[in-house]
Amino acid sequence: MDRKIAWEEYSVKQEKELETLSAEYIDFISKCKTERECIDHIVEAAEAAGFKELEELVKNKTTVKTGDRIYSVWMNKSIALFEIGSRPLEEGMNILGAHIDSPRLDVKQNPLYEDGGFAYLDTHYYGGIKKYQWVTLPLALHGVIVKKDGTTVLVNVGENEEDPVFFVSDLLIHLASEQLEKKGNKVIEGEALDIIIGNKPLVLKKTAKVNEEAKKKKDKVKSNILEILKKLYDVSEEDFVSAELEVVPAGKAREAGFDRSMILGYGHDDRVCAFPSYKAVTASGGFEKTACCILVDKEEIGSVGATGMKSRFFEYMVAQIVELMGDYSELKLKRILANSCMLSSDVSAGFDPIYAAQFEKKNACYLGKGVVFNKYTGSRGKSGSNDANAEYIAYLRNIMDESKVYYQTAELGKVDAGGGGTIAYIMALYGMNVIDSGIPVLNMHAPWECVSKADIYEAFRCYKAFLKGSGI
Repeated sequence: MDRKIAWEEYSVKQEKELETLSAEYIDFISKCKTERECIDHIVEAAEAAGFKELEELVKNKTTVKTGDRIYSVWMNKSIALFEIGSRPLEEGMNILGAHIDSPRLDVKQNPLYEDGGFAYLDTHYYGGIKKYQWVTLPLALHGVIVKKDGTTVLVNVGENEEDPVFFVSDLLIHLASEQLEKKGNKVIEGEALDIIIGNKPLVLKKTAKVNEEAKKKKDKVKSNILEILKKLYDVSEEDFVSAELEVVPAGKAREAGFDRSMILGYGHDDRVCAFPSYKAVTASGGFEKTACCILVDKEEIGSVGATGMKSRFFEYMVAQIVELMGDYSELKLKRILANSCMLSSDVSAGFDPIYAAQFEKKNACYLGKGVVFNKYTGSRGKSGSNDANAEYIAYLRNIMDESKVYYQTAELGKVDAGGGGTIAYIMALYGMNVIDSGIPVLNMHAPWECVSKADIYEAFRCYKAFLKGSGI
């Protein structure tokens, strides 16, 4: 069963809408390279669209009613958006879920050292990466440093043209014969992914007293970096202990191809799904069933921790809304969650003809053919997957066809080739209907990933149509 290429069917109006949405997405993904940056951007957009903070409503004991738009941020790394529908909340919600963390390098808590005349920051990679892809690239440093007095210092270096960038070095080809004999996962070791941040020693004024101090001083390049950090951010070496600094590819996302049909950028997995998800909730309105968009942290490392989907923060948010509606009970909360429907929006592996042997063509997804539904993910014998039921898929097919959304179905490569997971199975624990739905990606988990503009547009149309659905 072959699916149409969306580009061939678009009207002039639709192409214009597509380009407008793509330009906004490029701006989003270029500026929002960490979870915290995504949250700041989405909160600003939500408040502009009339959403009120849940914590303020709770504090003021404000009654929640149909049409109210509410958001709640969890530890600056996860967020949920709600619009209360006209039907009783007990009938469930239509939920869009995605994650906003992406593979990267994280700076360790005791990171700064000097060796061979270079100053380094020691890193620990986050999520599944091919380590050799991260060498010799211009890298940027994003994040926060929190001082003991509670002051938060924002760090964002490497994105502006006048900023310096950082990099991981690699062995020159002339001396790499032994290196090139290693397996791909050993060509670059994790402990070799330290970024170079300086090469200039601290130079003190030429006085007799200072010269004596300079002779005694070790690690002068490191000392110079500490002087710069003190000047720029008023932080000390000890402040790295309470810092969250992420090393990401430097530079903006770009249109790709002579036809400008694709977007090359960092973090498509999974911000390319998070973007149309929050846009669908904020741009639409007047829902029958309560609409919800939840964007979470830590998916790339198993959805663990207080800001991951395995945490109970989402259940806590819904419980607070139910209480503000004046009729809370634990049984009612469970009914709401069990009666909900969800699109777990995560990216899928786009078919790559260069590596065709790892795909099964009939059940692969293709760039430009629209949003993707993965009935199941997991690995090999569907291990660790959520396997959506046929009734729910039929319900979604009807919505997509009525709204003329271009969609396709897929698996994540050949059965024995590998696999992957999403947050779908976690939300399914509540008993709700869940299916994976997202966008095809080339170069998944690489520093620069590729998606089709058409698929972003179709995902946005899909998510809007889904939120209008009556449920199953």
